[in-house]
Amino acid sequence: MANFKTHLTFSSLLGVGYGSAAYFWYDVPLPSCILAGGLCGVAGMMPDVDSDAGVPLRESMAFAAAVVAMMFSDRLRRLGLSPELLVLSGAGVYLFIRFVVAGMLRRYTVHRGMFHSLPAAVIFSEIAFLLASGEDVRLRIYKAGAVGLGYLSHLLLDELFSIEWYRGRLRLKRSFGSAVKVFSQHFWPNLSTFAKLALFTYLVLKEPGWMREHYQERIEPSVRQIHQTAERLVDEVRR
Repeated sequence: MANFKTHLTFSSLLGVGYGSAAYFWYDVPLPSCILAGGLCGVAGMMPDVDSDAGVPLRESMAFAAAVVAMMFSDRLRRLGLSPELLVLSGAGVYLFIRFVVAGMLRRYTVHRGMFHSLPAAVIFSEIAFLLASGEDVRLRIYKAGAVGLGYLSHLLLDELFSIEWYRGRLRLKRSFGSAVKVFSQHFWPNLSTFAKLALFTYLVLKEPGWMREHYQERIEPSVRQIHQTAERLVDEVRR
């Protein structure tokens, strides 16, 4: 099994390549490329949030809490919240993930469970899409793809490290097949995972339309009013 440092190094290198390719070949804005590269690196640790304790769980949840808090705050800012509420909400999200969610994961998950699965990789990518802000859906898909790539890199490394050279031939360890999977051997983890997958897939398909409606109803009139006020001030100054 690959260790924490190996996973982080590999996903970070993938993130550099992912961001660089988008910047040089597809003219994606540099800040988006840097963010996507960072998301890829962080996502390479995420499957190990089902570890009972130790460095993988602690560091994974610390990074996840910080990233989610920042992305969530930016989304709330675009919805028109005041600076004070942005600070409070960001701090609240960080503390909730860092301690409450981490405690629940430590208690109710098992290592190499459904967090080590292809549906989980899709779920985390969809969460990244929902957290990513902006009107350009393609950029949001790009950032979500970075999370999916980093997450999959962890699963693939775990499977590769389940193959060993033993007495002149390749041998599969007992852990082989426990990372890149679609189902587990237990009913309730499968039900919970696929229920979340269905929910987040629905939200991903519907959310861009909801945001456009919100912008047209609330944000756009405010922007128009600001422009009109600015024009009146300019006219008064000219007079």
